[in-house]
Amino acid sequence: MPANCPVSSFARFFLAPFCPITKRLFRKLFRIEAYGLENIPKEPCIVASNHRSHLDPPVLNAVFPEPLKFLAKEELFKVPLLGKLLPHMGALPVRRGSGDLEVLELAMELMHFGCKVCIFPEGTRANPNEFLKPKLGVGFLAIKSGRPVLPVYIDGTDKVFPKKAKFPKPGHPIRVFIGKPKIYKEEENIKSYKLVAEDIMERIKDLANAKDS
Repeated sequence: MPANCPVSSFARFFLAPFCPITKRLFRKLFRIEAYGLENIPKEPCIVASNHRSHLDPPVLNAVFPEPLKFLAKEELFKVPLLGKLLPHMGALPVRRGSGDLEVLELAMELMHFGCKVCIFPEGTRANPNEFLKPKLGVGFLAIKSGRPVLPVYIDGTDKVFPKKAKFPKPGHPIRVFIGKPKIYKEEENIKSYKLVAEDIMERIKDLANAKDS
């Protein structure tokens, strides 16, 4: 984590020391392979990924060189134990069905301090082999912040930890494809937010198509 990116004392002193070992074990256990790591910018950016499993956030944290800040649905913060840990794991609560401007502004502030922020444009988990229509939030964040947007496609997490499963079952390989960053300089209005959100989603789909070519 960059020196200026804020973290809780618990995360800094109790979680961070175990991160390198935990990440290696996690990648080995879940057979995770990452492609395009050279595309990750050193400066703060928006990591925009598809979303099909609760396993997606830890998978991304396992392959990125530094911990990410995640925009996560508010309901997860009410789950016993998990809800207590999420703030220390860099998660920011987002109210489902709302733009939650306050959280998006906090995400921009975190990038100002050197953090990389991850957002799932679809807003919720999609079914296997499907993509959902992106929410305006990712377009707003991309234009308003002026930060690079890094498209990411995750393949295989929906097989290891499907929607209705209570626990993950390692076995099927997981692959993470990271595209090239892009900065959006469009005007700040609803139409632009929508077009940028759609463009980001298309770039994620392009990574999905490229993996099989």
